[in-house]
Amino acid sequence: MNDHVPAALPGFAVNSVNLASAGLGAKGISVTDEFFAPLERMLADAPAVFIEDKYDDNGKWMDGWESRRKRVLGHDHAVVRLATAGRIDGFDVDTSHFTGNYPPAARIEACNVAGDPDDATVWTEVLGTSPLGPSAHHYFASTSTEVFTHVRLHIYPDGGVARLRVFGQPYLDPARVGDGDIELSSSLNGGRIIGFSDAHYGAYHRLLAPGRGLNMGDGWETSRRRVPGNEWIVIALGARGNLSGAIVDTAFYKGNFPDSCSIQAADMSDFGTDAKDAIITASMFWPELIGQQKLKADHIHDLSAHIADIGPVTHVRLNVFPDGGVSRIRLTGRIA
Repeated sequence: MNDHVPAALPGFAVNSVNLASAGLGAKGISVTDEFFAPLERMLADAPAVFIEDKYDDNGKWMDGWESRRKRVLGHDHAVVRLATAGRIDGFDVDTSHFTGNYPPAARIEACNVAGDPDDATVWTEVLGTSPLGPSAHHYFASTSTEVFTHVRLHIYPDGGVARLRVFGQPYLDPARVGDGDIELSSSLNGGRIIGFSDAHYGAYHRLLAPGRGLNMGDGWETSRRRVPGNEWIVIALGARGNLSGAIVDTAFYKGNFPDSCSIQAADMSDFGTDAKDAIITASMFWPELIGQQKLKADHIHDLSAHIADIGPVTHVRLNVFPDGGVSRIRLTGRIA
C-alpha cells in the first residue's frame, strides 16, 4: 500500500483519460535499458504492488520499468505510443515502491506522427526536468495544448518508475468521425467515469474500455447491497450527442449480475468540468433514456430499441438494481 497518494488529486487526474493505459491500447515502443523490469509494466492499469520475496534472474522483481545502474555518461529514456491521439493535460510519474532506486528527476517530450517516431521525428517538450522522490505519485501539468500520439520519458540518470499516467483528452478527428455514429461513451473517444455509489470489486474504469471483459475483475462490480435502494455510476460522454444505440454487457458476471438496469441522461453543457459533485447530485432527477430492463448472466444486452428521444446529452447515469457487476457499456450516437 502506498501511503504517499495526495488527499486531493489535481483536476486533470480526475477529469481526463489516461492515454498511456495499456488496457486502452498504449504500448511501449523503445527503451534504452530495461534490465531489472520491462517497460510494459509501467503502463499497467492496476496500481503497482510490492512482493517481498519475489526475485527473477536479474534480481529483485519490481512492478514497473527499471533500468540498471548507469556507469557511463548519459541517461535512460523510453518511448510510449499513446492509446489514441489526444491533448495532454498532465502526468503522474509514480515511483511507488522504488525507494533506493528511483530516478532523481524526469523530463517528458511528445510528438505527433503517423506510425511510430524515428530519428527524423521532431519532439516537443511537455514537461521540463522535474524532481522525483521515493515511493510517491508526482503530478505535473503539461506545458503544451497540442495533439500528440507518443511521449518520450527521460529519467536522470537511471532507476525505476512504477507507473506513468498521461492524462488527456482524446482527439476526435472530424475526418474520422464524419456524420456517422460513434461510441460516445468509449474512453478512446473521451468518455470517463465521474462518480458512482459503490465500486468495491473489479476495475470500474474498464466499463468504458474497448472489447469484452477478460474476466470477472475486468468491469464495474459493487458489493452486495444490504439496504434499500440501488447502485449507480455516472459517465461523461466524449462529446455532446444524440444517442441511438445502447449495449450493456454482463460478461463473466454469472452469480452476481444485476437483476435489471435503467439509464438516465441529460445535457449538462452549462456545467464546467469541475462541477462533478453538482452533476452527480443532479443525476437523480435526469429523464430516463431507457426504462428499467431485465438483465441476464454473462450476456450482451442490446437495449437500443428502448431508447427514448430526449435530445442531445452530455452525461448518462447507469442504474443497476439492486447491485452487481457490469463488464461494459457502449453508448453510440451522432455528435450534436
